Amino acid sequence: MDRAAGPVLVLGATGYIGGRLVPLLLERGWRVRAAGRSLRKILGRPWGKHPNLEVVRADALDHEALTRAMQGCQAAYYLIHSITPGETDFAALDRRIAYATVRAAQAARLPRILHFTGLGGDPAHLSEQLKSRYEVGEILSLSGAAVTQLRAPLVLGAGGATFEMIRSLCEHLRLMLAPRWVDTKCQPIAVDDVLEYLAGCLEKPETAGQTYEIGGPDQLTFRELFQLYAEAAGLPKRRILVLPLRTTRLSIAWINLVTPMSVSLVKPLVERMRHEVLIHDTRIREILPLPLLSCREALDRALAEVRRDAVASSCFDAGSTRLPEWAKEPQPQAKVFRDTFAVTLDGPPETAWNVVKRIGGDTGWYFGTFLWRLRGFVDELFGGPGLSRGRRHVDTVAMGDHLDFWRVVEVDEPRRLLLRAEMLAPGEALLEFRVTPLEDGTTELAMTPSFQPRGAAGMLYWWCIAPSHSLIFRPMLRHMARAAGARVLNGPVLIHQGG
Repeated sequence: MDRAAGPVLVLGATGYIGGRLVPLLLERGWRVRAAGRSLRKILGRPWGKHPNLEVVRADALDHEALTRAMQGCQAAYYLIHSITPGETDFAALDRRIAYATVRAAQAARLPRILHFTGLGGDPAHLSEQLKSRYEVGEILSLSGAAVTQLRAPLVLGAGGATFEMIRSLCEHLRLMLAPRWVDTKCQPIAVDDVLEYLAGCLEKPETAGQTYEIGGPDQLTFRELFQLYAEAAGLPKRRILVLPLRTTRLSIAWINLVTPMSVSLVKPLVERMRHEVLIHDTRIREILPLPLLSCREALDRALAEVRRDAVASSCFDAGSTRLPEWAKEPQPQAKVFRDTFAVTLDGPPETAWNVVKRIGGDTGWYFGTFLWRLRGFVDELFGGPGLSRGRRHVDTVAMGDHLDFWRVVEVDEPRRLLLRAEMLAPGEALLEFRVTPLEDGTTELAMTPSFQPRGAAGMLYWWCIAPSHSLIFRPMLRHMARAAGARVLNGPVLIHQGG
């Protein structure tokens, strides 16, 4: 394809694969059009201001916006999936998005679509997720565009679901109690090789309209994969005790509890692990004879990214930055509870902001560590993400980033940070930090938890946790001041309470 002919559209540009594919395409000289619901989320990426990048706002279900995004494009990457926390019927949503893409592609006369998805083994034992992904591929073929599908068993890379699961289990458990699927064979592929295939297919016209299987050079069991990680990470050999059962629900619950992944991420991963998935179609190797990375090399690269604090994208990046309507402007009919605590500090606003922007992850929440961990543990018990997924970077925060069980929905450096809760709760919760310079040269640091309850359960939830706010947030502000090295001039005080 001609790099000067028109841009290449990437749908799902801030996801795990999309967040790595866009900079690769830009590096190779392509003009890229990245589409998403939040422009600020895309622009906040390190590559967000590249001169060859065009950013457009387009919801996947908005026909007109999606058609405009496709206009003039010579190809589109379809990297959208609907497996996110809180989504109860991802297959139906996948189907709606795929049909919306077909209609937009037809209206825009899009010539080509490249679709990356998972690979299953026996068609009779496909997981719900893979059935949905296969169906998406069939729907996309109705668009009239030449659809290239790349199917991979498992992807190994820093921030990926498979890597994060292996990493957490090996780091936390010297002895693993595993179901029988631990001895199931798989054929993982390094995320760097996935990207090379995706970019390479764009340059090879003979791949248009074809479906390929892509995998790495190694075929090994999950037991061997765990031991390989331990070796690469410099850990003692892990002992694995295989239980005589294949209970999927128990495996999902246990992995959810021990690892950073919520049930929405764990479930499709475990369901795919139950059956052997190996590559049988190697035609892509004749067209793109890449020097594929071994599993050990893939793990070494992933660990290097983690140690440098340079994880380019994460499976936790998929999450809405939508701000609830009640948070945008007062809603007379909406019952919203807010408590605001503030402290006055001797120093410039940058001093306080440097502490605010590092909150969560390894830094923690400055006070009440046990209580925060307890809330995270309860969240994990019910299938939520808990505290263990941490944050992307230690000292930078951007729109769309995950901070433990929060999502960054607004950031105005160095004045304001707004987080939306992704923990399981009977309502919607926000946590806001404001840094305000005062006329006398001092700084006010304020934090406001707010909550819109859903029904009686939500009201009960608020009244149960509200008394703890003064016990946690007042000393939390004092500890934040101490971490900033700033003298407290006044407070912390409660300046607003209730609805």
